Amino acid sequence: MVLHPEDSFVAASSLVELYPALAQVQPSLTELAAQGLPLLPFQVPADTVLFNENTPCKGFPLVLAGEVKVSRNSSDGRSLELYRVVPGELCLVSSACLFRSQPLSAYGITTKPSTLMLIPAQVFQRWLETPVFRSEVLGLFAERMADLTSLIDAVAFHKLDRRLATALLGRGPQLNLTHQMLADELGTVREIVTRLLRRFEREGWVALGREQIQIINAAGLRALATSNVG
Repeated sequence: MVLHPEDSFVAASSLVELYPALAQVQPSLTELAAQGLPLLPFQVPADTVLFNENTPCKGFPLVLAGEVKVSRNSSDGRSLELYRVVPGELCLVSSACLFRSQPLSAYGITTKPSTLMLIPAQVFQRWLETPVFRSEVLGLFAERMADLTSLIDAVAFHKLDRRLATALLGRGPQLNLTHQMLADELGTVREIVTRLLRRFEREGWVALGREQIQIINAAGLRALATSNVG
């Protein structure tokens, strides 16, 4: 992480306002300073890469100002944004890396001029012994997992729901097809087709039976199939 330390310490009260759980951690920020391990804030410009995929985690970042975008790269060079960290929030990727002592699974870059504090790994591990801080981190996992599940849904099902709707239309009101047959036709897996068909059923567009799909509302399917085309 390429950072430039400011000359002054972050006031503990200001830090606790953003991260209330830090009021109860042991050792406290004051104790760390007394032990010769003062935690300094750092200022970085926008578009600064803070950490990279498949590299060791050097510490736990706290965002005091600005914003950090966390993303993953694909094998074909594309980038997928996972989430953003703003003041008062925690970085899931850094937490997971420190929990498991494994390389980072994503990269982080500032989207605007930012001020951060890097908590050393050994201090983070000791802070986890404080119940309120541990609950804060585990709560973050739950929130971020919900966000990532929604992201996975969007990526996995983007356009596939429209393709499935198209595949169901034009075959009459009664289709004698298995979910696996539809999955093979669409080039995906049966579980995703089943999940989408159940969504269609909840919408009232189809009725599902054993190796059978009944079209209830063709207009609804057609509206989905032609949505956002082009």
